[in-house]
Order: sequence, then structure tokens, then C-alpha cells
Amino acid sequence: MATLYRKRLIPSECVELKDDTIVYQDSDRIVTIWNTLKPKKEFSHGISYYVMNEGIKVSKFYRDDNSLTYIYVDIINTEYNQKEDSYVFTDLLADVIVDEDGKYRVVDLDELADAINKGIISKEYVSESLQKLNNLLLSIYNGTFKEYVKFIERFELSVFHTDLATNKI
Repeated sequence: MATLYRKRLIPSECVELKDDTIVYQDSDRIVTIWNTLKPKKEFSHGISYYVMNEGIKVSKFYRDDNSLTYIYVDIINTEYNQKEDSYVFTDLLADVIVDEDGKYRVVDLDELADAINKGIISKEYVSESLQKLNNLLLSIYNGTFKEYVKFIERFELSVFHTDLATNKI
């Protein structure tokens, strides 16, 4: 299985996701299960779906009792190193949170603006981030975003033993 890295621009870091477990992988998709790197009160573990050709990572965040906190969608850039069989997923700062009731909100645009002002992010990354964010929002508006969630659900039953009837997204 591939080695995965999460690269952040703010704060500047690149971390191997060595504790993430890959439960599915093909040429354009990876699904992982994980526990939080830094414990948080509102969630302790989750499942992530990297959709590389769309430039998004769809993650479902769960509480200790396996109840869904929310779905968090990162806009990402993917770099694959064939020789090392590794992926570096760079967080392009713009994110979308989708609540259980289907309401959504765009977050972290202030971080994107700060990165632009401080020269931390390239013009190409800014353009890529905004285009991918636009495509994500269009998929939410037209209802096709639910297909990403359905794909994740194929794996979470066996992993988390969740009651998917309560997940209304």
C-alpha cells in the first residue's frame, strides 16, 4: 500500500499519515480510516475519501460513540511519487463543512487570504483551490455530492458499525 502525507501551508508542515489505514485504493481514489492525530472533544476518529481527479478529500468525523459530527471536505492538490509509491496531499486551505441536516458552509477562506497576503501560496495553487471549490459547491447544489458520501458508506459499515439510517447527508 502507498505511503500518504498531509502537507499544510498554515502551519507549514508535512506529516506522514502513518497511523491511517488504507481500506480501499485504485488509480484515482483512496479511502482511509484514522484516529485523530491531536485529540479533540468533538471528534475522535473518522474515514476519509481522497478523490484525486476532483481535488477533494471527503472526511466523515465521528465522536467516541460513533455518532457523526459532520462531513469535512478539504480542497487538495495531489502529488504522486511512483518510485516511492507515495502521495502528498497539499491542503489548499478552502474547505466545506456539511452538517447532518445537509446544511453546508465554506470555511477557512480567511486562511487562504492570509496565505496570499503573506506570499505563502502560489498563484497557481490559489487558482486551483478556487476552481476546485467552485466544482465542489456545484456538486452540492446539484445533488451529486451525495455520491461521494454513498461511496464512503460502503466501507464504514464494516469499520465503524454505524447506523447509516441516522446519517441524513
